[in-house]
Amino acid sequence: MLHLEVSGMTCGGCARSVTRAVQAVPGVSQVAVDLAAATVTVEGGAPDAIRAAIERAGYAVVRAGS
Repeated sequence: MLHLEVSGMTCGGCARSVTRAVQAVPGVSQVAVDLAAATVTVEGGAPDAIRAAIERAGYAVVRAGS
């Protein structure tokens, strides 16, 4: 499981955008966005591809951990 701290998410629409972007990454089986904590937890998928998808959606990955 991959845990990411993401900056720039300010509303439910942001959380939905990040969720959709990450779900589109091949191999991702589960995505959970915690807007209040500014975190995204992902199961499956390649970490680099997940980070790139979030950044393409307009958000910054501040910190990643597993």
